[in-house]
Amino acid sequence: MVSESGGGMNVEIPQRRPRENPDDDQVQPFQVDALDVRGRIVRLGPALSGVLAHHSYPDPVARLVAEATTLGVLLGSTLKDAGRFILQTQTDGPVDMIVVDVTAPDRVRAYARFDEEKLKAASAKGAPNSAGLIGRGTLAMTIEPAGDQNRYQGVVALEGEGLESAAHRYFTQSEQIPTRLRIAVGEEMHAGSASTSWRAGGVLAQFLPREGGRAIQMDLDPGDAPEGFQRHEISEDDAWIEAQSLVETIEDHELLDPSLSSEQLLWRLFNERGVRVFDQQKVTAHCTCSRERVASLLKGFPADDRTEMIEEGKVAVTCEFCGRQYRFQPSEIDV
Repeated sequence: MVSESGGGMNVEIPQRRPRENPDDDQVQPFQVDALDVRGRIVRLGPALSGVLAHHSYPDPVARLVAEATTLGVLLGSTLKDAGRFILQTQTDGPVDMIVVDVTAPDRVRAYARFDEEKLKAASAKGAPNSAGLIGRGTLAMTIEPAGDQNRYQGVVALEGEGLESAAHRYFTQSEQIPTRLRIAVGEEMHAGSASTSWRAGGVLAQFLPREGGRAIQMDLDPGDAPEGFQRHEISEDDAWIEAQSLVETIEDHELLDPSLSSEQLLWRLFNERGVRVFDQQKVTAHCTCSRERVASLLKGFPADDRTEMIEEGKVAVTCEFCGRQYRFQPSEIDV
């Protein structure tokens, strides 16, 4: 394994064994030159607990938010400066909205909205999986770069599938980058206590050869094509077939095990090919709300709407992400 700095000049150091120290709440970028693969691993522990701490989600919803948070960090961790990545679902399932907000370089927050009656109905049929909780609708991924760069949004339909499958389809349709994702979520028991906490881990690998023709993928399923339609078949590159096969061998417990470092996991996967690792990136649960921001938001509402918000002489606003409540005198928001 070779380690490189993430700075402007990469300085190669002698090969070494993978680090064994735990690396919760870190994103580990990596590259496998022999397979033209780049990617990153994320392991979430205390940061995930921080994201969920202010919400009393039922277990199925907490698990889904943990999965969405992991996906958001995997996709948003490439942003530089103070850019933002927002993952949002809007669907007809028991959990009809999920929002994950990643602010570079290291802050994440998330919340979900769910219908208790729909959730009870789904749970009565057995433990609902993420696809059943989400239902059908859309998954939007928004990038807001720092500075004057243009905002970008990609949208993919959710067709009764989980977030992992939807992300694969997004990269096929919108980015046209061969991509393989694995996400795992689980509860951790604490020794000597009946309490538990959520953990999550994920890996993303992308095939980025210098020769663009090697990354061409097969066309999407034509659906109700006329009889006799001949689908254009394209053989996948051998290097990408190998990389996908290796990623698919990862088991959930490997992504969740706090004693298994990301470097050790990468070594298990790619030691025969050689893998380079770069500086890790910290992940912290942090809400960007503030009294000043909320007041500014309220002042943007029409005067009549602000007047209707007054209850018992004050306007109260609760942040959906962190649960913090802000209370204002009407005069503070120009009412």
